[in-house]
Amino acid sequence: MIEEAPLWVPSEAILRDSPMAQFIAWCEKRHGRQFPDYDAFHAWSIDERGDFWTAIWDFCGVKGKRGERALVNDDSMLDARFFPDAELNFAENLLARSGEADALLFRGEDKASDRWSWDRLNALVSRLQQAYRAAGIDKGDRIAAMMPNMPETIAAMLAAASIGAVWSSCSPDFGEQGVLDRFGQIAPKLFIACDGYWYAGKLQDVSAKVTAVSARLGVPTLVIPYAGDAAKVAVATPGAQTLDGFIAPFEAKAVDFVPLPFSHPLYILFSSGTTGVPKCIVHSAGGTLLQHLKEHRLHCGLCEGERLFYFTTCGWMMWNWLVSGLALGATLCLFDGSPFHPSGNVLFDYAAEERFAVFGTSAKYIDALRKGGFTPRTTHDLAALRLMTSTGSPLSPEGFSFVYEDIKPDVQLASISGGTDIVSCFVLGNPLKPVWRGEIQGPGLGLAVDVWDDEGRPVRGEKGELVCTRAFPSMPIMFWNDPDGAKYRAAYFERFDNIWCHGDFAEWTQHGGIVIHGRSDATLNPGGVRIGTAEIYNQVEQMEEVVEALCIGQTWDDDVRVVLFVRLKPGLTLDDELTKAIKNRIRSGASPRHVPARIVQVADIPRTKSGKIVELAVREVVHGRPVKNKEALANPEALALFADLAELQN
Repeated sequence: MIEEAPLWVPSEAILRDSPMAQFIAWCEKRHGRQFPDYDAFHAWSIDERGDFWTAIWDFCGVKGKRGERALVNDDSMLDARFFPDAELNFAENLLARSGEADALLFRGEDKASDRWSWDRLNALVSRLQQAYRAAGIDKGDRIAAMMPNMPETIAAMLAAASIGAVWSSCSPDFGEQGVLDRFGQIAPKLFIACDGYWYAGKLQDVSAKVTAVSARLGVPTLVIPYAGDAAKVAVATPGAQTLDGFIAPFEAKAVDFVPLPFSHPLYILFSSGTTGVPKCIVHSAGGTLLQHLKEHRLHCGLCEGERLFYFTTCGWMMWNWLVSGLALGATLCLFDGSPFHPSGNVLFDYAAEERFAVFGTSAKYIDALRKGGFTPRTTHDLAALRLMTSTGSPLSPEGFSFVYEDIKPDVQLASISGGTDIVSCFVLGNPLKPVWRGEIQGPGLGLAVDVWDDEGRPVRGEKGELVCTRAFPSMPIMFWNDPDGAKYRAAYFERFDNIWCHGDFAEWTQHGGIVIHGRSDATLNPGGVRIGTAEIYNQVEQMEEVVEALCIGQTWDDDVRVVLFVRLKPGLTLDDELTKAIKNRIRSGASPRHVPARIVQVADIPRTKSGKIVELAVREVVHGRPVKNKEALANPEALALFADLAELQN
């Protein structure tokens, strides 16, 4: 059997001149070492993590006092502390530039567009900072925002970080209870909301929701104008002000950046919450900054002035990841709304017009483009695009092929995976290594990533649990409302002692890359054999008849049987012929043990606000158990489709 050729290979110029190559050479000179290849350098970044993360600080020019100690209590993941003597301010590192060059570009579908210079961004941050202080907000206080992905949201976050307040956000499409399930846990001192937003060309009115959430939180509210009538919403909401009224007393001046410890809380992010109230995951300013600088500068090769885009909402950690691109002087390209309005070309129109260097999106979006017959390679000038990243769910091998055949043949495609838990990536792109079809290129620098079997032994060539065996800076500093750390330990350290178990079902490849086969808690166990759901999706979702699929394990006859739900193209019905074709595709493309016992057609498949399908929620419904937090879903009504399916009773 002849092995496939890589889809992309770094050029000699990249191997010599990329920021990653420059950083390795810089470390060799600083430490008097020679690294024969990238793998040797990665091993050093784990073995000498104090030196490595100090090098990241210095190479990327972090503003702040580093202190002498880089890492203490290294033997215990829960007790390890990075840069315990350091002082820095996250916002200061993101607002180091000034002038009239573009800092932020914004498009709200075809309804709104804007350009913000560095001076304009700094000015609003200054006025908001003064207004926060006048409102009695201080370091450690929480500010909660239900906002679109727009420039004012970034300014509001940076103003919070500048004084040491803790930022938490969600998107305005969350239902009232979904917002309260998150923000109600963290007792914010200020609630920020928009007056409306656009989606699929339609104005979405949030005025009643803003008023109701504000009342139940019992805190002052700041209403940001966007798609509705901010003054009207503010009048209807007791204790509310518009943005103009809030900042009116204050003139812009130099922003005052409060020096804070490395471990000072910066963000509270939330788990998806589809099996209960969302976990409140607290991330540090220093850990977030260092990890994002490493990923942006080295793994993405991001340079000052380049255009960085990620299709995300403010309820997904990729928004937090995107914002950090300001620290390297990149121009952030923001988009809010539907990526298919007014047409499926809207994001590539944006990419061509603004010359994106980095285009980040989800695997589901790439698959939707493929199935929709889009060919940006022939319709758009993407000459500036050098890196495309994909996350949210595993990118199928066919998705890889589509990018190279129909988007851009010489782009580096980086499938990335990590998550809200670490506000960053465990495995991601590497500009010094080839891209192989269906594979994530490898682990991030400084991260001791491995794959272990159920007995805690490293495995190669077989599937297991994705783990990290050494402490790293972007570990959460705590969960909110978890005073003894019990929830935190249970989430990551219950499976293996002193080892972070991430909850992904993964496998090393022969190239040193990683394949993610889905979430561990969603893996299937027919006959005691573990199967990743992504292995089934990679087959069935390539069929033209199938729009989307979801797979669960159903308890049956003292065992577990695999049940596959499919959403078909409009007008199609799942008959015996199509059922047979689906089973044959899975049998030949995966293995006979992957073939579902039952295949069931459904009209819709439930997903989270960030587009992830929710296997666990469906599994609960099928087994007659309640789903605890339907507010976390974008389409909770879809769950009802699974409750009484007769096909599941035989």
